Amino acid sequence: MTDAHPAPRNRTRDLTQVAVFAGIVAALGVVPAITIPGPGVPITLQTLGVMLAGAVLGSKRGFSALLLFDVLVLAGLPLLAGGRGGLAVLASPTVGYFIGFPIAAFAVGWLVERFGSPFRILPGIVSTAVGGVFVLYLPGIIGVALVAKIGFGAAALSALAFLPGDLAKAVIAAVIARGVHKAYPGLLPDRRPRDRPTSPDQATAPAVDA
Repeated sequence: MTDAHPAPRNRTRDLTQVAVFAGIVAALGVVPAITIPGPGVPITLQTLGVMLAGAVLGSKRGFSALLLFDVLVLAGLPLLAGGRGGLAVLASPTVGYFIGFPIAAFAVGWLVERFGSPFRILPGIVSTAVGGVFVLYLPGIIGVALVAKIGFGAAALSALAFLPGDLAKAVIAAVIARGVHKAYPGLLPDRRPRDRPTSPDQATAPAVDA
């Protein structure tokens, strides 16, 4: 009996999945943002969508979903939390996080793909936390420092307010992604090592005692 292999990649299906996850991130922006004291970066649920895109779709499609979302926002659609959209986003303190969305989704997906199939909770949490939190914070902190004209240390300290909630989102994203992968296997490549083929001579050669 041979192991079943995932179905060949279908471009139409991939594009549909990219569009669906761009829509999920947009839908999460409907949940009101929480404004906290500081440089003007609100707490939103959209980072949960970033983690989910990478954890479910993998690196390339996760990146594409968030790139599509960013393009739609820059085109003027009010898809960011609080109904924000347009080129003005590039002049706001959130610009680093906004630019970092596709990067973070790619990082989550890349890590998930390295851990391989089937999707497991603990490696999934590591992937969503590292890619969806710490990788995203890098451009986010740089953007806050440059736009708000504060030091990088102060910008990094301001990001600590988001850390508990974002780590909770990482756990939630991993749990949801595990359910999706159980329901729809084959979304991620199988990276388990395969047995090396043996030659006919090796297969038929008798064993020799040392």
